Amino acid sequence: MRALKTRPQRRQRGFTLIELMVVLAIIGVLAAMIVPNVLGRADDARVTAARTDVSNLMQALKLYKLDNQRYPSPEQGLQALVAKPVSEPVPVNWKPYLDKLPNDPWGRPYQYLSPGIKGEVDVLSFGADGQSGGEGRNADIGSWQ
Repeated sequence: MRALKTRPQRRQRGFTLIELMVVLAIIGVLAAMIVPNVLGRADDARVTAARTDVSNLMQALKLYKLDNQRYPSPEQGLQALVAKPVSEPVPVNWKPYLDKLPNDPWGRPYQYLSPGIKGEVDVLSFGADGQSGGEGRNADIGSWQ
C-alpha cells in the first residue's frame, strides 16, 4: 500500500495584538513629539512670508518715488504700484511696479500709511489676528522691522 503523504503543518505567520499595540504606541509617542514642532513652523513661515512681501512692497514704493518724486498718496495707496493712478497727484513717469498686489499670508490686504508712523511711509500687516498691535504671531509686521 501506498503511504499517505501528509502535508507538514504550516505555521501561521502574522502579528499578535500585543505587537500591534506596541507599534501603535511608539507611533503615537513619535507623533506627540513631532507634530507640535511642525505646527509652530507654519506660523513662522507666515511671518517670514509677510516680512518678504513688506520688503518687496517697500522696494516697489522706492522705485515709484524715484520715477515720480513722491510716494503714492494715501488715497492712491498700494494700488498705484499696479495701475496708474487717475486721482491727483497723477504720476508723470508711472510704470507698472508690480504685476499684482499680494495679500498677507492670512488673506488680508497690506496696509499703507503715508505719512508713516515709523518712516516716511509704512507698509504693514496686522499679523494673524488682523488687529493693530499684539504679540507673538499676532504682532504687526511692518517696514520698520
